[in-house]
Amino acid sequence: MILLAVLFLCFISSYSASVKGHTTGLSLNNERLYKLKYSTEVFLDRGKGNLQNSVGYRISSNVDVVLLWRSPDGDDDQVIQITIKDVKVENVNQQRGEKSIFKGKTPPQIIRKENLEALQRPVLLHLIHGKVKEFYSYQNEPPAIQNLKRGLASLFQMQLSSGTTNEVDISGDCKVTYQAHQDKVTKIKALNSCKIERSGFTTRNQVLGVTSKATSVTTYKIEDSFVVAVLAEEIHALRLNFLPTIAGKIVSKQKLELKTTEAGPRLKSGKQGAAIIKAVDSKYTAIPIVGQVFQSECKECASLSEHWQSIRKHLQPDNLSKAEAVRSFLTFIQHLRTAKKEEILQILKAENKEVLPQLVDAVTSAQTPDSLDAILDFLDFKSDSTIILQERFLYACGFASHPDEELLRALISKFKGSFGSNDIRESVMIIIGALVRKLCQNEGCKLKAVVDAKKLILRGLEKAEKKEDIMMYLLALKNARLPEGIPFLLKYAEAGEGPISHLAVTTLQRYDVPFITDEVKKTMNRIYHQNRKVHEKTVRTTAAAIILNNNPSYMEVKNILLSIGELPKEMNKYMLSTIQDILRFEMPASKMVRRVLKEMIAHNYDRFSKSGSSSAYTGYIERDSHSASTYSLDILYSGSGILRRSNLNIFQYVDKAPLHDTQVVIEAQGLEALIAATPDEGEENLDSYAGLSALLFDVQLRPVTFFNGYSDLMSKMLSASSDPISVVKGLILLIDHSQELQLQSGLKANMEVQGGLAIDISGAMEFSLWYRESKTRVKNRVTGIITGDITVDSSFVKAGLEISAETEAGLEFISTVQFSQYPFLVCLQMDRDGAPYRQFETKYERLSTGRGYVSRKRKEILMAGSEFPLHQENSEMCKVVFAPQPESTASGWF
Repeated sequence: MILLAVLFLCFISSYSASVKGHTTGLSLNNERLYKLKYSTEVFLDRGKGNLQNSVGYRISSNVDVVLLWRSPDGDDDQVIQITIKDVKVENVNQQRGEKSIFKGKTPPQIIRKENLEALQRPVLLHLIHGKVKEFYSYQNEPPAIQNLKRGLASLFQMQLSSGTTNEVDISGDCKVTYQAHQDKVTKIKALNSCKIERSGFTTRNQVLGVTSKATSVTTYKIEDSFVVAVLAEEIHALRLNFLPTIAGKIVSKQKLELKTTEAGPRLKSGKQGAAIIKAVDSKYTAIPIVGQVFQSECKECASLSEHWQSIRKHLQPDNLSKAEAVRSFLTFIQHLRTAKKEEILQILKAENKEVLPQLVDAVTSAQTPDSLDAILDFLDFKSDSTIILQERFLYACGFASHPDEELLRALISKFKGSFGSNDIRESVMIIIGALVRKLCQNEGCKLKAVVDAKKLILRGLEKAEKKEDIMMYLLALKNARLPEGIPFLLKYAEAGEGPISHLAVTTLQRYDVPFITDEVKKTMNRIYHQNRKVHEKTVRTTAAAIILNNNPSYMEVKNILLSIGELPKEMNKYMLSTIQDILRFEMPASKMVRRVLKEMIAHNYDRFSKSGSSSAYTGYIERDSHSASTYSLDILYSGSGILRRSNLNIFQYVDKAPLHDTQVVIEAQGLEALIAATPDEGEENLDSYAGLSALLFDVQLRPVTFFNGYSDLMSKMLSASSDPISVVKGLILLIDHSQELQLQSGLKANMEVQGGLAIDISGAMEFSLWYRESKTRVKNRVTGIITGDITVDSSFVKAGLEISAETEAGLEFISTVQFSQYPFLVCLQMDRDGAPYRQFETKYERLSTGRGYVSRKRKEILMAGSEFPLHQENSEMCKVVFAPQPESTASGWF
């Protein structure tokens, strides 16, 4: 944050105007030349406040101030002239010594002769009642130089009485509060209230977002009824919520002190300030005192094509597991954000098929109008030859950190067109749902494209007849979570066929507690207790989870507990394990469950001694006072020992705000005929099916099918390879924060945080008839990098702080079941690989002429791998050794 120090608008007894004679702002005496000393300094660090470890610079000068005109109608209407002289630039850290970038450099060499001349040209300030009415300067001066003069001029704006008002200065139109005391006046500027046009965006999710704070305090010191000093401090601090080591702070100070006074020019006579200014110099022009945007020159910056050629080798498929791939991905996005459509399109058309998917990830993640136009021109959704590229584009849209209405409008338009692949059509609708959710979270629910998308989803659910279309719109609703869609979900949950009913209840499961009304819970109770029709176990257990996770009543919990013992064998065990997990993990429903368990009819040996292998378990991956990461696995088997559903979830919490990191669900049904087993109640007529559904960072992806139907099952069993199926693979821009700040001193600051992942989630199901054994595997490989970059720029000197952290990690879940006997043997394993964690810090100061100072630090630790418990009986069951067995013609990956 910026420290704005000292404004001294000054008078001393015989030389200055008394505060007592004025009821509003400061005033200068007639025919006096005020000679002042001015400095502004800025430093950056990681928030520790140690000046010795910071980088920054100080700009100091002498300042001459004279009163040119005072209105004959009142002392509080005046024009003053401010002239900067004898400019110097130096390190704020005096210990730099020989390493100082300013050593041996004169001001014209540092600032450049033409810039220095512009800086030393006088500006005029028209003050009325202590507030700036107009700011006059010469035209065609560099904006960065004019901003420095604006920063000095803004210090002359104040009032001597307490109160809250709005002021316009270099920071914009801001709310300020004055507190007047006998020996000082304090001005507190609410920086978050300042209205000023600056670029910026942020990730709205609280877990992935940043926390920033800004303060500005100016103190006018008064002695013997005269203002003798003005001190101002502005601070900007930033911290990544889930990784507080990615943090930084900007401190900016200004100081203006009176050294002496001399005889000055006579006052100019006239009734209007504007006429006086024209008479001084007709070249003076009234310009806004609000800071203006400028961009520093980049003499050695590579073109987009040159930068791509320098990093493309890191984005080859074989290199994606390395940290350098993600780092290259993030830097390329920055270049793409300043590129034109034609440049981007040229690179897309010239690239080969191996690197194109990664290039599509980057172009889509740039999220600029030019990058969107380029990728939409490049992709042909009517073709089935570029399905991988189309899907990578859509996933990148779903993970967009700050999507806009234009992106949603483009996808709606594509959905209404034709497709070469029905899978892509489904993915477009699913991602439309994700964009609706993100735009609504950013107060964009009333945007026309969002309203159109809502109608598209809800009308689709209302009119769809094909099973595939119903499921597509349900998946879109699962992402959008529209309150208006709840009636449709209740209808399909209770009356729909198996897969549709299951998808409807899992969609309801994603809604927040306020939306799970009594009507919703009544429907879930009917489904669980099968009051109207028989439902599959997967549907019933999900309905029970919705009840238990949303403030269940005493009777709801009691009825669920009383049902245990009357359910199919494995469902009995599953529900019992769910209740035990609620108690062990102290979930919100645990208090109500304990109340009910005081009744003997609900809590007895017969009910709590049910055998089986299904389970539900929740545990911590990491936990501290600020954040936590949890995992949960619930796994449900059929009575014959074949997997029905495996559901692995990972959540991240920061100050109780959740992020659903990952959900991987493997489902299977209708496989009992393979081992001549009897299906459970309500599942006698299910088609053979197995598939995998994934949710990643709160975005539901299109499910993947292993097989569908008996003939498809047999063909894939006989021709299966040993490779798992990839659910999602690619580069994701997960964290994206950019903030441009106008410091009160006139300097420009930028605070940016980016986080990227190279991710590969795959899953497989292995089934052996010969050994009566099944295995499911879910593997998650992630390489992640987070970078923070804070800079302060004057156009001729720049200071910066770069912090980054990187890691490569893996998480694997394996369940093995032997169903040659009952109760069948189950081993559940979840392992986290050992992972390196590296953190880097770079501080620098650099002149526009190229000379620079750089300090680098590096820290690396190896985080040990871990094994996580998955249910209470797991340790005993995993003692059974599953000996390696040769493959048979009836087993394989599919």
